[in-house]
Amino acid sequence: MKAAKDMRDPTKQKPRLDDAGARRRRNTGRMTLRDVAGHLGISQISVSRYFQEPERLSEELRERIRSAVAELGYVPNLVAGGLASARSRVIGMVLPNISGPIFAETIQSFSDAVTARGYQLLLASSYFSAELEENAVRAFLGWSPAALVLTSYHHSAATEEMIARSSIPVIETWDFQPDRAPIQIGFSHVDVGRLAANYLVEKGYRRIAFVQNSVAGDISALDRRDGYIEVMRENGRKPWTFVPTEGLPFHAGRQALEALVNRRQPADAIIFANDNLASGALLAARRAGVDVPGKCAIIGFGDYAFSEMLSPSLTTIRPPAREIGERAAATIFRMVGQDESLTTDGDEGRLHALPCELIERESTCIVR
Repeated sequence: MKAAKDMRDPTKQKPRLDDAGARRRRNTGRMTLRDVAGHLGISQISVSRYFQEPERLSEELRERIRSAVAELGYVPNLVAGGLASARSRVIGMVLPNISGPIFAETIQSFSDAVTARGYQLLLASSYFSAELEENAVRAFLGWSPAALVLTSYHHSAATEEMIARSSIPVIETWDFQPDRAPIQIGFSHVDVGRLAANYLVEKGYRRIAFVQNSVAGDISALDRRDGYIEVMRENGRKPWTFVPTEGLPFHAGRQALEALVNRRQPADAIIFANDNLASGALLAARRAGVDVPGKCAIIGFGDYAFSEMLSPSLTTIRPPAREIGERAAATIFRMVGQDESLTTDGDEGRLHALPCELIERESTCIVR
């Protein structure tokens, strides 16, 4: 009789699945498949199929689930049989472009640091697409990584929601926005644009143009453009921007040079959004017999490995690419308790404003 009484006693019964699921959400901050299904009033199987067999669902249902997933910041858990408290030893990093040279030092320095401590780096390229970045963030968070590293602060609303709900360290790099919640490791692109423009103004150039990236979605390049515009207006000069239509960077640089120097009042200096564009302009100028910097000075951004080897060598602004990777790794290890030599208490540990350096070479000054 005592055994039967114990079985009927609520204090002796196992917790229901609903209670366990609620506790997991409180402990990890993660939304569950059940939450999404309940929000929509559909079965959990339908939500699961959206991620695994979307072709089996109607277009209308797929769109409803997609909207709910974005609204709720839901991330499917792919680790330890769905145990939301699990943490893998992987770190996700999303960059606009992993094939170009500008992020190479950041990737290498970060990878060296995390692999030395037994972690695995997973990379994804958004190619300046907020939607592709959102997909990558959702996929990475689904593996319950130790940390997530993003580039800049321009994200979709769904990505912002996932960042806000995440219980892991999230670091935004290659930009510096101290008012944002994620850890900041980078620099102000507006200040970079100001640095380039002020340098040319001080050297006596007057008709200074800015060439944007030919790749749509490079918002950081637009921030550099805005810094250039500020300086031009402060000096009583009209800003002059050019948007290439050529897709390939070297071709876009050539197009910009031809458009800006073959005018009745040609540009006497051009700021390019990156060294690829500037290099295309330098090569085109040499081929066309345009004197750089005698007729037109050229400055880039990035300080790529080949920039110093060009003829004339390219004046550029060098970002703290390697230090960004090193700081990001060190900050993560402090937050996961592997390095007590660093502090992340308050803004001192959360904000890392790093300097950029203007590298003066032949493309903006005549070598005697």
